[in-house]
Amino acid sequence: MSEIETIMRTSAVIPVLVIEDAATARPLAEALVAGGLRVLEVTMRTAAALDAIREMKQVPGAIVGAGTVVNADQFEQVMKAGAEFIVSPGLTERLGEAITGSGVPFLPGVATAGDVMRGLDLGLQHFKFFPAETSGGLKALKALAAPFYQCKFCPTGGITAATAPEWLAFDPVLCVGGSWVTPKGASMAEVETLAKEAAGLR
Repeated sequence: MSEIETIMRTSAVIPVLVIEDAATARPLAEALVAGGLRVLEVTMRTAAALDAIREMKQVPGAIVGAGTVVNADQFEQVMKAGAEFIVSPGLTERLGEAITGSGVPFLPGVATAGDVMRGLDLGLQHFKFFPAETSGGLKALKALAAPFYQCKFCPTGGITAATAPEWLAFDPVLCVGGSWVTPKGASMAEVETLAKEAAGLR
Protein backbone atom coordinates (compact mmCIF):
# COMPACT_ATOMS: atom_id res chain seq x y z
CA MET A 1 0.00 0.00 0.00
CA SER A 2 1.40 3.41 -0.98
CA GLU A 3 1.97 6.12 1.61
CA ILE A 4 -0.80 8.33 0.23
CA GLU A 5 -3.22 5.38 0.37
CA THR A 6 -2.29 4.76 4.00
CA ILE A 7 -3.01 8.43 4.76
CA MET A 8 -6.34 8.28 2.88
CA ARG A 9 -7.41 5.16 4.80
CA THR A 10 -6.56 6.71 8.19
CA SER A 11 -9.82 8.67 8.48
CA ALA A 12 -13.12 8.59 6.64
CA VAL A 13 -13.06 12.38 6.43
CA ILE A 14 -10.14 14.74 5.82
CA PRO A 15 -11.04 18.17 7.22
CA VAL A 16 -10.30 20.96 4.73
CA LEU A 17 -9.08 23.79 6.92
CA VAL A 18 -8.93 27.50 6.10
CA ILE A 19 -6.96 29.01 8.98
CA GLU A 20 -7.16 32.79 9.36
CA ASP A 21 -5.28 32.99 12.68
CA ALA A 22 -2.34 30.66 13.40
CA ALA A 23 -3.05 30.95 17.13
CA THR A 24 -6.19 28.84 16.61
CA ALA A 25 -4.39 26.11 14.68
CA ARG A 26 -3.08 23.98 17.51
CA PRO A 27 -6.31 23.89 19.57
CA LEU A 28 -8.22 23.08 16.39
CA ALA A 29 -5.87 20.21 15.55
CA GLU A 30 -6.13 18.91 19.12
CA ALA A 31 -9.95 18.91 18.90
CA LEU A 32 -9.98 17.14 15.53
CA VAL A 33 -7.46 14.49 16.59
CA ALA A 34 -9.35 13.92 19.86
CA GLY A 35 -12.46 13.35 17.76
CA GLY A 36 -10.69 10.75 15.63
CA LEU A 37 -9.72 12.78 12.56
CA ARG A 38 -5.91 12.66 12.42
CA VAL A 39 -5.36 13.66 8.78
CA LEU A 40 -5.59 17.46 8.46
CA GLU A 41 -5.43 19.49 5.24
CA VAL A 42 -4.40 23.12 5.76
CA THR A 43 -5.29 25.07 2.64
CA MET A 44 -2.85 27.63 1.27
CA ARG A 45 -5.58 30.24 1.00
CA THR A 46 -4.50 32.49 3.86
CA ALA A 47 -1.39 34.28 5.10
CA ALA A 48 -1.53 32.16 8.27
CA ALA A 49 -1.39 28.78 6.48
CA LEU A 50 2.36 28.09 6.80
CA ASP A 51 2.42 28.99 10.49
CA ALA A 52 -0.73 26.90 10.99
CA ILE A 53 1.02 23.84 9.54
CA ARG A 54 3.95 24.36 11.93
CA GLU A 55 1.58 24.67 14.90
CA MET A 56 -0.52 21.64 14.01
CA LYS A 57 2.59 19.50 13.50
CA GLN A 58 3.19 19.77 17.24
CA VAL A 59 -0.03 17.91 18.07
CA PRO A 60 0.63 14.21 18.80
CA GLY A 61 -1.09 11.92 16.30
CA ALA A 62 -1.80 14.64 13.73
CA ILE A 63 -0.83 14.02 10.10
CA VAL A 64 -0.63 17.51 8.64
CA GLY A 65 -0.69 18.25 4.93
CA ALA A 66 -0.96 21.30 2.72
CA GLY A 67 -3.89 21.86 0.37
CA THR A 68 -4.54 24.23 -2.52
CA VAL A 69 -0.89 23.90 -3.58
CA VAL A 70 -0.89 25.22 -7.16
CA ASN A 71 2.77 25.72 -8.12
CA ALA A 72 6.33 24.58 -7.38
CA ASP A 73 7.12 27.67 -5.28
CA GLN A 74 4.23 26.92 -2.92
CA PHE A 75 5.35 23.30 -2.79
CA GLU A 76 8.79 24.39 -1.56
CA GLN A 77 7.23 26.68 1.05
CA VAL A 78 4.96 24.01 2.52
CA MET A 79 7.76 21.46 2.62
CA LYS A 80 9.87 23.90 4.65
CA ALA A 81 6.90 24.30 7.00
CA GLY A 82 6.83 20.52 7.51
CA ALA A 83 3.84 19.39 5.42
CA GLU A 84 3.59 15.58 5.37
CA PHE A 85 1.45 15.33 2.23
CA ILE A 86 0.35 17.61 -0.60
CA VAL A 87 -3.12 18.20 -2.05
CA SER A 88 -3.70 20.28 -5.17
CA PRO A 89 -6.97 21.42 -6.78
CA GLY A 90 -5.77 20.30 -10.21
CA LEU A 91 -2.79 18.67 -11.91
CA THR A 92 -0.14 20.20 -14.16
CA GLU A 93 2.89 18.32 -15.43
CA ARG A 94 5.28 20.84 -13.88
CA LEU A 95 3.78 20.63 -10.41
CA GLY A 96 3.23 16.89 -10.70
CA GLU A 97 6.83 16.22 -11.66
CA ALA A 98 8.17 18.40 -8.83
CA ILE A 99 6.11 16.61 -6.19
CA THR A 100 6.39 13.05 -7.48
CA GLY A 101 10.13 13.54 -7.88
CA SER A 102 10.39 14.43 -4.19
CA GLY A 103 8.62 11.27 -3.02
CA VAL A 104 6.17 13.24 -0.84
CA PRO A 105 2.64 11.73 -0.73
CA PHE A 106 0.55 13.61 -3.30
CA LEU A 107 -3.19 13.85 -3.89
CA PRO A 108 -3.85 15.92 -7.02
CA GLY A 109 -7.28 17.13 -8.05
CA VAL A 110 -8.96 15.60 -11.10
CA ALA A 111 -12.35 16.13 -12.73
CA THR A 112 -11.95 14.55 -16.18
CA ALA A 113 -10.54 11.46 -17.89
CA GLY A 114 -7.71 13.58 -19.27
CA ASP A 115 -6.77 14.68 -15.74
CA VAL A 116 -6.62 11.07 -14.54
CA MET A 117 -4.55 10.02 -17.56
CA ARG A 118 -2.08 12.84 -16.89
CA GLY A 119 -1.77 11.54 -13.34
CA LEU A 120 -1.28 7.96 -14.48
CA ASP A 121 1.53 9.16 -16.77
CA LEU A 122 3.21 10.55 -13.64
CA GLY A 123 2.83 7.23 -11.83
CA LEU A 124 -0.11 8.34 -9.67
CA GLN A 125 -3.20 6.28 -8.86
CA HIS A 126 -4.76 8.27 -5.99
CA PHE A 127 -6.70 11.43 -6.73
CA LYS A 128 -8.92 14.10 -5.23
CA PHE A 129 -12.15 14.28 -7.26
CA PHE A 130 -12.72 18.04 -7.25
CA PRO A 131 -15.00 19.94 -7.20
CA ALA A 132 -17.07 16.85 -6.48
CA GLU A 133 -20.66 18.08 -6.46
CA THR A 134 -20.40 20.63 -9.28
CA SER A 135 -18.45 18.15 -11.44
CA GLY A 136 -21.47 15.88 -11.60
CA GLY A 137 -21.50 14.31 -8.15
CA LEU A 138 -21.29 10.60 -7.39
CA LYS A 139 -22.84 9.68 -10.73
CA ALA A 140 -19.96 11.40 -12.54
CA LEU A 141 -17.32 9.78 -10.35
CA LYS A 142 -18.79 6.33 -10.97
CA ALA A 143 -18.58 6.94 -14.72
CA LEU A 144 -15.02 8.29 -14.41
CA ALA A 145 -13.83 5.47 -12.14
CA ALA A 146 -15.07 2.69 -14.43
CA PRO A 147 -12.27 2.84 -17.04
CA PHE A 148 -9.69 3.68 -14.37
CA TYR A 149 -10.31 0.62 -12.20
CA GLN A 150 -6.86 0.89 -10.57
CA CYS A 151 -7.51 4.38 -9.17
CA LYS A 152 -8.76 5.46 -5.73
CA PHE A 153 -10.41 8.76 -4.90
CA CYS A 154 -11.05 11.37 -2.21
CA PRO A 155 -14.07 13.42 -3.39
CA THR A 156 -13.97 17.01 -2.10
CA GLY A 157 -16.15 20.04 -2.74
CA GLY A 158 -19.75 20.42 -1.62
CA ILE A 159 -19.82 17.21 0.42
CA THR A 160 -21.75 17.34 3.69
CA ALA A 161 -22.31 15.11 6.72
CA ALA A 162 -25.57 14.03 5.07
CA THR A 163 -24.07 13.11 1.67
CA ALA A 164 -20.70 11.72 2.82
CA PRO A 165 -21.99 8.18 3.61
CA GLU A 166 -23.22 7.70 0.03
CA TRP A 167 -19.81 8.72 -1.35
CA LEU A 168 -17.97 6.49 1.13
CA ALA A 169 -20.12 3.50 0.16
CA PHE A 170 -18.59 3.59 -3.36
CA ASP A 171 -15.62 1.19 -3.27
CA PRO A 172 -13.01 3.37 -5.08
CA VAL A 173 -13.63 6.16 -2.54
CA LEU A 174 -11.20 5.80 0.37
CA CYS A 175 -12.19 9.04 2.15
CA VAL A 176 -13.89 12.37 1.52
CA GLY A 177 -12.72 15.92 2.10
CA GLY A 178 -15.01 18.37 3.85
CA SER A 179 -15.22 21.61 5.77
CA TRP A 180 -18.41 20.87 7.70
CA VAL A 181 -16.46 19.53 10.71
CA THR A 182 -15.08 23.02 11.43
CA PRO A 183 -18.01 25.44 10.96
CA LYS A 184 -17.31 29.13 11.46
CA GLY A 185 -17.71 30.17 15.08
CA ALA A 186 -17.79 26.62 16.47
CA SER A 187 -16.19 25.94 19.85
CA MET A 188 -13.44 23.33 20.14
CA ALA A 189 -15.88 21.07 22.01
CA GLU A 190 -18.33 21.32 19.10
CA VAL A 191 -15.52 20.59 16.61
CA GLU A 192 -14.53 17.50 18.59
CA THR A 193 -18.15 16.27 18.56
CA LEU A 194 -18.45 16.83 14.80
CA ALA A 195 -15.11 15.07 14.28
CA LYS A 196 -16.32 12.04 16.27
CA GLU A 197 -19.46 11.87 14.11
CA ALA A 198 -17.37 12.18 10.92
CA ALA A 199 -14.87 9.55 12.06
CA GLY A 200 -17.75 7.16 12.63
CA LEU A 201 -19.01 7.40 9.04
CA ARG A 202 -16.89 4.40 8.00
